[in-house]
Amino acid sequence: MAYSVGFVSLGCAKNQINTEQMLYLLQEAGYELRGEPDGVDLVVVNTCGFIDAAKSEAIEVILTLGQRKAQGRVGRLLVTGCLSQRYQDEILSEMPEVDGILGTGSYHDIVEAADRVLSGEQVRMFGDIHAAQPEPRRVLTTPPYYAYLRIAEGCDNHCAYCVIPKLRGRYRSRPMGELLEEAEGLAASGVKELIVIAQDTSRYGLDLYGEHRLAPLLRALCRIEGFRWVRVHYLYPDELPDELIDTIAREPKIVKYLDIPIQHVNDQILKRMNRRGDHAYLDGLFTRLRARIPGLVLRTSLIAGLPGEDEAAFEELCAFLRRHRLERVGAFVFSPEEGTAAARMEYPPQEVAERRTAFLEDLASRIIDGYNNRRAGQLETVLCEGYDGERGAYFGRSYAESPDIDGKIWFTAPRAVAPGTFVTVRLGEALDGEPVGVVFEEGASI
Repeated sequence: MAYSVGFVSLGCAKNQINTEQMLYLLQEAGYELRGEPDGVDLVVVNTCGFIDAAKSEAIEVILTLGQRKAQGRVGRLLVTGCLSQRYQDEILSEMPEVDGILGTGSYHDIVEAADRVLSGEQVRMFGDIHAAQPEPRRVLTTPPYYAYLRIAEGCDNHCAYCVIPKLRGRYRSRPMGELLEEAEGLAASGVKELIVIAQDTSRYGLDLYGEHRLAPLLRALCRIEGFRWVRVHYLYPDELPDELIDTIAREPKIVKYLDIPIQHVNDQILKRMNRRGDHAYLDGLFTRLRARIPGLVLRTSLIAGLPGEDEAAFEELCAFLRRHRLERVGAFVFSPEEGTAAARMEYPPQEVAERRTAFLEDLASRIIDGYNNRRAGQLETVLCEGYDGERGAYFGRSYAESPDIDGKIWFTAPRAVAPGTFVTVRLGEALDGEPVGVVFEEGASI
């Protein structure tokens, strides 16, 4: 009889891909995949361990599953991912409910780890996080019409506040041929929106080919039949050559939405955080991107309370946000992570950082509201994602909304619209911060 296995996947889309790969390997080995953890022989928790909030979430999930294990509702418990990589000794010693741990260099060992755990052995497997890892096929956990394509693993930026290089290893680009083969398989399976990700997508190719290769990769992806949208996330701001900007501007399949995390704009803070570039460079970059890519939607992430941030530096950050009116903003409280240089520096009190983060969120919300109001009356291509019976409306996303992070567009239609279908929607006024519209049909007045 086949063993049953359930997964809980936490953290970012890059982590989600590792979960999808482990699902495939276990399925190929004869395991029965279950959607819910209750009643399974083995639960795998693929964790994030990036900041305090992510660590707390992972620990809470593990403890909850440990209680279910004590009640006989699940069998064994295996923890994988960044939390296990970061706390290799503490998890097994302090969490007796865990039967095994697997590091970020050993995802491909999941079948062996599962077999050994289910035989009653306590497992501890940690491969080389700097080595190129096998890239097995995946069991997609996204809806069938979109999927992520991870083009590289690891990070070489070594920002002073970030522990990722210690958890994921050095930057390793995947060969372009391998990526195109995987992308063709995704397109053949019905994927219509491909989301290109890595810890730093803009660096793609430098380690493998000695030059930036993201632009030619994107052009090749756009030639694959089946994809309607190609979306790019996690572009490091100082690695945006003219060839890449021109490619994004000219290729119709590449959505005019760029995710460029800048974290801050104050020169001294950027220098202390080991971020390349300065305020003047970032100001010029966003101005240039707006001028060269019509209709561009910009997303960024900002950190309040970084070491060296006084009121003047924080106001400088707010003024930058007001000036460039970034449509999508994730604001975060600085998390002093053990083992990082920033954690050893002097930084503002927690309550100050929280207050500043709340102010950034409010400022960003007002900018987003203004952006949505300006969209009223426009026609947008929307990817339908489902129907809400209580609300009596369909929901979906345009090029300006990335899944899970940017909200939805709500719309009504004269006939049924299946998820994964592209429709043209005439937008009206926003409701509760999200655009609302009606499917537009040829011959109707605008």
